[in-house]
Amino acid sequence: MKNKTCNRRKLLVVFLAAVVLLLVLAGRLVYLMIFEAGYYQEKAQALHEREREIKAKRGEIVDRNGTVLATNRTVCTISVIHSQVTDPEEVIRALSGELGLPEEEVRKKVEKVSSRERIQANVDKEVGDRIRDMGLDGVKVDEDFKRYYPYGELASKVLGFTGGDNQGIIGLEVKYEEYLKGENGTILTTTDARGIELEGVAEDRVEPVPGHTLQISLDYNLQTYAQQMAEKVLEEKKAQKVAILLMDPRNGEILAMVNVPEFDLNAPFRLNTGTGEDLADEELQDALNQMWRNGCINDTYEPGSTFKIITASACLEEGVVDLEDTFTCPGYRIVEDRKIRCHKVGGHGAETFVEGIENSCNPVFIEIGLRLGRENFYKYFQQFGLMGTTGVDLPGEAGTIMHKMENVGQVELATMSFGQSFQVTPVQMAATVSSLVNGGTRVTPHFGLRVLDEEGKELKEFQYQEKERIVSEETSRTMQRLLEGVVSQGSGKNAYLEGYRIGGKTATSQTLPRSANRYISSFIGFAPADDPQILGMCVIYDPQGVYYGGTIAAPVIGDIFRNIFPYLGIEKE
Repeated sequence: MKNKTCNRRKLLVVFLAAVVLLLVLAGRLVYLMIFEAGYYQEKAQALHEREREIKAKRGEIVDRNGTVLATNRTVCTISVIHSQVTDPEEVIRALSGELGLPEEEVRKKVEKVSSRERIQANVDKEVGDRIRDMGLDGVKVDEDFKRYYPYGELASKVLGFTGGDNQGIIGLEVKYEEYLKGENGTILTTTDARGIELEGVAEDRVEPVPGHTLQISLDYNLQTYAQQMAEKVLEEKKAQKVAILLMDPRNGEILAMVNVPEFDLNAPFRLNTGTGEDLADEELQDALNQMWRNGCINDTYEPGSTFKIITASACLEEGVVDLEDTFTCPGYRIVEDRKIRCHKVGGHGAETFVEGIENSCNPVFIEIGLRLGRENFYKYFQQFGLMGTTGVDLPGEAGTIMHKMENVGQVELATMSFGQSFQVTPVQMAATVSSLVNGGTRVTPHFGLRVLDEEGKELKEFQYQEKERIVSEETSRTMQRLLEGVVSQGSGKNAYLEGYRIGGKTATSQTLPRSANRYISSFIGFAPADDPQILGMCVIYDPQGVYYGGTIAAPVIGDIFRNIFPYLGIEKE
């Protein structure tokens, strides 16, 4: 009797346990079917969907007047879906003919068993349309966007270019990537268990969001003319390269930046030398990197006598020289055991400080540089912003190459006073001179003005470093008058234009090693001298024949000013 009772209890326990288990399983099933249905439905759908990316339309880059400098061109991507191809030979023959590809290459992709095989990307829209109109089973034509630069080489080293996936590589394209890039969309297609797209099933699309328009300070007309002038000088002087920079000294807006030879933005991986076929991969990449370099930003040079503007400003500000001070130039100045020569072999004789600037006399600047002293020289170097970078909105800006102060002796100080023994970038010189002649306030050189939507509505205006005074207004006004004298009756007379007040300074510096006899000729000018609205700078690297800055660089800026003054509204007095 006891055994029967025990067995019944065991059966009851087992039965109850089974009931509880069934209830748990049923509850779990109800939970999954009701409360988790959405989640598992998405998972199941994902197993039967394939995602194709739709590139976003990249934002345009426009100049200060709205001229489009960088835009987009519609291109196509050609693909095949193996399971949907009904006549492989026809597909191979058609695609090979239209795309200009070897039949064997196309055949490998068409016959490959895969959900989708890309044949070719960045196909011209006209070709893509022709392929679409053929109605070939299994052939897909997706429209895409490719970056396009309407003016080819114009401002190539400023604008930069994009890669295969439309991301910025160099220049403004990479600097303002976050505003230009947009957000890519997707196409979702349904597939079978093998991952093959099903024909006749509707596609789901997530539309791309286009990028924003970037408006920059560059002026298409000024850039075009400056580039033509630079190319002319490059050819006439058989120079290594030529840089021209036009800037508004009041606010730092860069109106033109030329670095010739430029390169074709629509073919950025083709060398502008017409060579490269025989180069190894590493050699080719080095050559491309050199071609893409923006010399105004990325390269340093010894400024030579244009730096006398900085030395003179510092000495006036510190009070170690007056306009009436007199000097004697026998053609050289001995500093310690070094004889440092003037560019005029016979010397300038007796001259005032004003005449010393007009004559670009090295001994005069050696004297005032020694008066200023090492510590003060470095103090003003720092104060004028020459110890760091300018903050220009382009990647890869180089900094000043300078002696440590403790390593600077009298000889080094003497040569530094007239722009040798250290290196700066052209944009550093342009920004510093702008700050010294605009009333004495620092400016940040820049391109970016604002971000616009597709309708042209402003979304963001870029703000730059607040102006701070680096010299007194009195010193700035004095430098305006002194530099006007350099152009009207001194070494910069080849930039003089009758009826206009132009200030400026010439320079001729020698590259290292000195024994190579290679020179850099340059000129910085601004106008009107008493109220600067435009600053121009020309740097000619390794010119052949005559190489003096006053002879070959000053006329370039003079010719540019002559032609752009009416455009800028600068009138004769």
